[in-house]
Amino acid sequence: MVFGIPASELALLAALIIAGALITGLLAGLFGVGGGGVIVPVLYEIFRVMQVPDDVRIQLCVGTSLAIIIPTSIRSFRAHSKRMDLPVEILRTWALPVTAGVIIGGVIAAYAPASIFKIAFVVIALSIGAKFLFGRETWTLGDKLPGPLLMNLYGLIIGLYSALMGVGGGSVSNAILVFYGQPIHAAVGIASGIGVLISVVGTISFMIAGWPHQAMMPVLSIGFVSLLGFALMAPITSFAAPFGARLAHALPKRKLEIAFGVFLWLVALRFIISLV
Repeated sequence: MVFGIPASELALLAALIIAGALITGLLAGLFGVGGGGVIVPVLYEIFRVMQVPDDVRIQLCVGTSLAIIIPTSIRSFRAHSKRMDLPVEILRTWALPVTAGVIIGGVIAAYAPASIFKIAFVVIALSIGAKFLFGRETWTLGDKLPGPLLMNLYGLIIGLYSALMGVGGGSVSNAILVFYGQPIHAAVGIASGIGVLISVVGTISFMIAGWPHQAMMPVLSIGFVSLLGFALMAPITSFAAPFGARLAHALPKRKLEIAFGVFLWLVALRFIISLV
């Protein structure tokens, strides 16, 4: 028995953690996403076995996912930065509204039911996935980025969505940038940079939001962030991220778009099944 878990169950959970962490890291580098769509369900099973109460389990998964994304996003962003000159002015524009959205989302996520988050993700993922799978060059919102007001609104939406879902915001920021004529490879690189900001601010927000529920948390947790989950998954996801970034820059634009669309639809399908 380790932490009250039978050795056989612990071995299975360890295998799930390793597999999930590898996939998460590759996705982070390939699409500029944090990988929360993979991390959250893996953590949910781990915390179920550890008998974390249902009332706080999904919040703990989301908060821990955001913490795990920190080193993964950093490595992914650095890998993309080495391969091309990224339009960092977009990062500067989005910094404050994204931060505000993450903080608001952290507060909401601490109290709202899990089904709300799943439905929101399904709608967004299916819509964005359709753009990448079936969209044409004429499916755009403009040939250049909009003004400060709309860009700030987009940043707020990205931050809010990311905090609710425990993701790095890559799917939404990717779609917004591509809809406004930005190249897919540049969009992926910027998404990884946004993921750094979201993961850091989100982790702090969930630590604070979960503090009143500390008595319900498993060992080695701070608020809604499990330090044990972070320690187990973060090194592997961080290791795998540069390999995903290398693959992204080796793929033609259209193949990368199709792969990203399929990824979004598969994750949406997982949430639809969990709602039935």
